Amino acid sequence: MSEPGRVLPSRRTRPTSGRLDRAVRRAGRLLCWSLASGMVTAAADLVLDPRAAWWRSAWLVPWCFTGLSVLAWAVLRARQKAAQRRDEGDVSPGEWEAAA
Repeated sequence: MSEPGRVLPSRRTRPTSGRLDRAVRRAGRLLCWSLASGMVTAAADLVLDPRAAWWRSAWLVPWCFTGLSVLAWAVLRARQKAAQRRDEGDVSPGEWEAAA
């Protein structure tokens, strides 16, 4: 499974904050669900051809949420990646000399 002395990655060893991870996951779920509901409403509009007056504006709502959630997820994911990179790149030149 793993070599002796190596630590498997776990939740406790992750460098990013748990709050940011949860926000990225929630934004990703919102993106997936809004995209799925947008596809369902677009298919219903195509197949069922509803004539209700409110339908013309109602079927656009999931697509608006999709656009907003794409932006939110992209910003949060970029912050998460930057936080991971900042934690991994904390090596000072003094430590490099000691390692050599």
